[in-house]
Amino acid sequence: MFENLSERLDSAFKQLKGEGRINEINVATTVKEIRRALVDADVNYKIAKEFTDKVKEKAMGEKVITSVSPGQLMVKIVKDELAALMGGKEEELDLTGKPSVILIAGLQGSGKTTFSGKLANFLKGKKNRKPLLVAADIYRPAAMEQLRVLGEQIGVPVHIELENKDAVSIALNAIEYAKQNGHGVVIIDTAGRLAIDEAMMKEVANIKAAVNPNEILFVVDAMTGQDAVNTAKAFNERLDFTGVVLTKLDGDTRGGAAITIKYTVEKPIKFVSMGEKMEALDVFYPERMAQRILGMGDITTLVERAQAQFDEVQAKKLEKKIRANKFDFDDFKEQLNQIKKMGNIKDLLAMIPGVGKAIKDIDISDDAFKGIEAMINSMTPFERSNPEVIDGSRRKRIAKGCGKDINDVNAFMKQFDQMKQMMGMMNKMKGGGMGMPGMMPGRR
Repeated sequence: MFENLSERLDSAFKQLKGEGRINEINVATTVKEIRRALVDADVNYKIAKEFTDKVKEKAMGEKVITSVSPGQLMVKIVKDELAALMGGKEEELDLTGKPSVILIAGLQGSGKTTFSGKLANFLKGKKNRKPLLVAADIYRPAAMEQLRVLGEQIGVPVHIELENKDAVSIALNAIEYAKQNGHGVVIIDTAGRLAIDEAMMKEVANIKAAVNPNEILFVVDAMTGQDAVNTAKAFNERLDFTGVVLTKLDGDTRGGAAITIKYTVEKPIKFVSMGEKMEALDVFYPERMAQRILGMGDITTLVERAQAQFDEVQAKKLEKKIRANKFDFDDFKEQLNQIKKMGNIKDLLAMIPGVGKAIKDIDISDDAFKGIEAMINSMTPFERSNPEVIDGSRRKRIAKGCGKDINDVNAFMKQFDQMKQMMGMMNKMKGGGMGMPGMMPGRR
């Protein structure tokens, strides 16, 4: 995400490397490179020019203090202006009303249905709400089935009326059902088309008029670049939506849509969605996104994702096992599962300051843990809970069972033993700070 833009901006800031002070010449050169980088990232030229004019104006008005280099100062100015361009601050959902109603709109293929499931999961887990999903795409039975499967996966009921071909009545019936069954939020997944057409706009507008939603979220595929911004504009003119959701930000996107959509439609980006995992949904924080674009990482989001997977009861149980030197392969596998739930591995690593640039050319697959899991799954329950019994003959059987070489199993066993030794050393330290993935040290 934003890799090319981040590289180009980093290159632009290098124009000021070694400069003792900011002056009109070196600022003009840097600003010109920033503008080119933004245009190449599919940012509209007019917006890019207006943005860089602001950056130049602020840079020329600043005095560089002794401890800050001109390059560092320019990075800060660009970060602040990028955050402002993308909205300045995060926007909360309006969840008033009993029930509150959220209407999901967008083109077919933008990720509406997947986002609907993710939003329901987010509201259920992080907001402690009782959501109801509504399948109002009457044209694609596959969309109804997809929503049903997602609802089952996250434990959220889905209102489906297979024989009803009136999307408005389906939405109204669902709201009535929600009132009778104590559902606090109704999420209506509407039909999309391959392109904007009058029939589609009219149907969504009719649903809006009938249900009077608290929120209308427009879901847009970030990979479509400036086309996404133009589509959002057309939808907003008809629906006057309340917020934008950017999907597929983990794809090969240049980032223009994320940067300029707020400026163009004057509506906030409320969520960003990456991948197919139901947990892979983040509230959109403009300042954090600006930091990520500039390669500064995003530790806050990384910690929040870890906390979302944190199970206090399980963590205390695990800590007791570590203190008693009883950490086993079942515990290890559970920790891997928690890491996987946090999202795309490369994206997680890129949130650590300085790591993004280092791994930009490295292919890190989400299947990176599959080999380890296969080895653990090839162990017997007794072996998983008693790692010390795994001798040479057992290792051969494990290797054969998971299709791995015996050297792979030996290397994994060695790494596991080293990790246990390190835990033992940490245990002896004052405070015994445990730092397993998925656990939050210091929380008791």
